[in-house]
Amino acid sequence: MPLPTVSIEEIRALEEALHRPDIRRSSGAVEALLAEGFVEFGSSGTIYHRAETIALLAEEEGEADAGTLRADNYALTRIATDVVLLTYRTTRAQADGSKRRVLRSSIWKHDGGRWQMLFHQGTVTASEN
Repeated sequence: MPLPTVSIEEIRALEEALHRPDIRRSSGAVEALLAEGFVEFGSSGTIYHRAETIALLAEEEGEADAGTLRADNYALTRIATDVVLLTYRTTRAQADGSKRRVLRSSIWKHDGGRWQMLFHQGTVTASEN
């Protein structure tokens, strides 16, 4: 079986689509991005599954007061023929001047036609990791 083609730019674009409010609020768009069996370990410590993630994102309110999200330090590692691990860091500047930093990792699986997220984890950190 040939390796599915993958680039950090492609996976990063898919990941960042999930940061956009217009995508997050579209159940169809999120369904296309999240694989069956998707699980997230949220930065709050809560475990989310695919169906509840899709429902929660569709109900999100406006992001006007949530601060600006910046993502950097992307790295992509192939961990199996059809699976890659994306790691990166986000920083959200809050209205009060504080910053919330989260280390993130996502596992993306190629289903034969497209890449879909199978797992995501966010871990809050106080440092500049």
